[in-house]
This record gives sequence, structure tokens and C-alpha cells, in this order.
Amino acid sequence: MKLWFRKVTVVLITILTLGMYVPPIVLNPEVDESKDEVTSKETIDDATRVTINTSTDVPDTRFSNDFNIQTQQEEMIESLTHKAREQTISKLGPRIMKEVDQEFNESILPAIDEVLQSFLAEGDEEALPYYGITEHPAGGVGEKIFHVYDVRTNQDLARFHVRRDNRPQEGYWFNFHYHLSKDNFEEHHEIGEIYWDKNTPPKWMA
Repeated sequence: MKLWFRKVTVVLITILTLGMYVPPIVLNPEVDESKDEVTSKETIDDATRVTINTSTDVPDTRFSNDFNIQTQQEEMIESLTHKAREQTISKLGPRIMKEVDQEFNESILPAIDEVLQSFLAEGDEEALPYYGITEHPAGGVGEKIFHVYDVRTNQDLARFHVRRDNRPQEGYWFNFHYHLSKDNFEEHHEIGEIYWDKNTPPKWMA
């Protein structure tokens, strides 16, 4: 509204009301409008400033790091388990595997996997990258399937074996078991058994 028009309006109102009511006079309306603009701008700037501060917060990477460590441990355990499977199959040899493959794959191999993974998961996390699986099962009638060992010290941590048991009136059984270093490999921990036959089985790895 123009300034001269406001002044005329004030004068007319004053005359009509006999001076009982005088509306406030704004001499410079442009100044007030600029103040409103400044206040509005400051409000917008404050909102923008808050948004910027929020967006520049440093993300918490602890969960991501823990997830990566756990994934690496799982991959190492899976790699060791896969290698142990290969050594176990190699130990039996094709002649024995041909006769016992179904029971071996359904019962013994999953049990070995479970025992090995449990042993590795419960061990020292920092030492896990230094665990290895031996690569040469015992042939002939030897019991060794594979050993879990520390590559830094070459010391065995667990020994997985299979023994031939010739039981009277029954015949031959393959007894799968393991020993642990914590009891000096003295205790016999059962994994499972497979029946062969009354006839003498072929030698390991044959």
C-alpha cells in the first residue's frame, strides 16, 4: 500500500471517530517487509544448518567391522572343513567308498563336519587363521584320517581317526573317532560307525 494512501486513511479515520481511535502509523513499510524477509531467511538458514550437521555425522562402523570379522571366520572354518572332507574320502579309498558311500555320506561325513566346525568355532579366534589340516591320511591299516594343527608350532590340536574293529560273530566295523590335545589325546571321542562285512576289508586308500 502506498504511503500517501495510508496517511489519508489515518486522517479520515481520526476525523470520523473524533480522535478516539488512532491506528498505528507505519512510516516505512519497506523496512518492515525487509525485516520479515530477514527473519524468514534466518529460519531457512537454521533449518539448512541443522540438516547439514545431521548429514555430516560420522557413521558407526563397529557393526560393519564385527560382521566382516565373523564372515572371515566362517569362511576359514568352511575352507578347513572342505579340506577335511577331501582327506576323509581319500582315506577310505575307492574300493571301500563304493560299498559304504551312502551310509558314509548320510551319517559319518556330516558328523565329522559338525564336530570339526564346533571345535574350530570354540577355539581361539586369533589363532584360527593359523590352523591347518594335514594332507596325508595313513594307508594300509593305520588309523589317521587327518589332524588339525597349528602351522606356527606344527603341534597337533585334534586328531581324527578311523579304526577297524573285528567283533566276534559280527565281522568288521569302521569306528570313526577323534582325540584332543587338551587331554593329551588320551580320551576317545566317538563320531560314528559303519558296518563292513565278516570278510576282511581292503586296505585304506586302496
